[in-house]
Amino acid sequence: MNATTANTWNRYYRPILQLGVPIAIGQLGVIIMGFADTMMVGRFSTDALAAASFVNAVFNLFVYMMLGYSYGLTPLISSLVGQGRRAEAGGTLKYGLICNLVFALLLMLILGVGYCFIDRMGQPAEILPLVRPYYLTIGASLLFVALFNALRQFTDGISETSTGMWVILVGNVLNIVGNFVLIYGVGPFPRLGLLGAGVSTLTARIIMAVIMVALLLGRKRYAAYRQGFCQSAVRTASLLHINRQSFPISLQMGMESGAFTVSGIMAGWLGAVDLATYQVMVTLGGLGFLLYYSFGSGITIRVAHFYGQNDWSSVRSTTRAGVFILLGMAAISSMIFYFGGEFIIHGFTSDPAVISLSLTLILPMILYQLGDSMQICFANALRGTSHVMAMMWVAFVSYVVVNIPAGYLLAFPCGLGVVGLYLAFSIGLILAASLFAWNFYKVMRIGCIGKRGNGVTG
Repeated sequence: MNATTANTWNRYYRPILQLGVPIAIGQLGVIIMGFADTMMVGRFSTDALAAASFVNAVFNLFVYMMLGYSYGLTPLISSLVGQGRRAEAGGTLKYGLICNLVFALLLMLILGVGYCFIDRMGQPAEILPLVRPYYLTIGASLLFVALFNALRQFTDGISETSTGMWVILVGNVLNIVGNFVLIYGVGPFPRLGLLGAGVSTLTARIIMAVIMVALLLGRKRYAAYRQGFCQSAVRTASLLHINRQSFPISLQMGMESGAFTVSGIMAGWLGAVDLATYQVMVTLGGLGFLLYYSFGSGITIRVAHFYGQNDWSSVRSTTRAGVFILLGMAAISSMIFYFGGEFIIHGFTSDPAVISLSLTLILPMILYQLGDSMQICFANALRGTSHVMAMMWVAFVSYVVVNIPAGYLLAFPCGLGVVGLYLAFSIGLILAASLFAWNFYKVMRIGCIGKRGNGVTG
């Protein structure tokens, strides 16, 4: 390795990997938790698996909207810390917490209204008695998810990504153990089935939020941030600024997740087997998505750092490094799906019909990995530059205008069923990747022109 290559590796590739690996480990824990939930519920009964698929499809939309909303904090915190303004970063955390909790309450209100119309969403009648209590239990956990998300984005923004990793891993262990004892009724615990999985998830999310609060209150190295948090006054302008950065990202992720949510509802129109199959494959596909977003967060942190310094050359080089890293992740995910997919599917369910249909979705799921990884790469690079409004419109065109109608046409008029739903994901994700890349390089051109106009070189 020559000196130039070594410098490129140390300046651009290594920081993304160092930031992304702890996030990826934490997200791997999320994947394992999702696998464990689906496997345990699937082993309990196919109806329970179908009910979990429907509720998770609905709630994933709102959970990802909340996650996206919290993502607005990361570049703001990272930029302030890069400039040595720790007290202001603490104040920004305060505004971010308020905004995230209010946003969660609004989404919970929407979900409460939606609960009244569950029986009108075209789902199989036999799963509705399982859906209702699970829906309410998962809904109660959202406020704690919002609290954890905001605090985690703060620690990620100050480049301490391992903090969130360890808390997530603790929560995952608690959730898996809780699932085992509450779904099947081990020892003195009642046999609650799907509701047991919901109670376990709620408990784990409460504990994760409490741990994050305790860490931020107790660690000495956070003293400057705590001081800024306590001393900053709550100003409407500051709250609106957080919302302007956060809401477009929330809508972007919400519309992306919404494509999966609507597709999950359409899978329910095909029957309980198709819905159970959809849940299995969405859980499996989450392996790639969460890995991409882990390293995508590293891209955001590094891009925001260089953007705050007006170093456009490094912004470009960081994004280029991110492209190669995420393409590598997509190749690894695809190989896991191709060579190990059948083995993993058998772990989720013993129903021959679900297994057979799931196997037909492995290649369509592999197909969209390229689009998924690249749309995450360029969306996160764009987020790092704080040019977030374009993200909302790209998501609207790609997922609402194109992906969802394409899924319906391929699944029903074209007769492809759940395979058509997965082929539509490829269309939407590849289009999103192209549009995000176009917008990012548009920002780059404007930034570089402005830099030259100011007489700055580099």
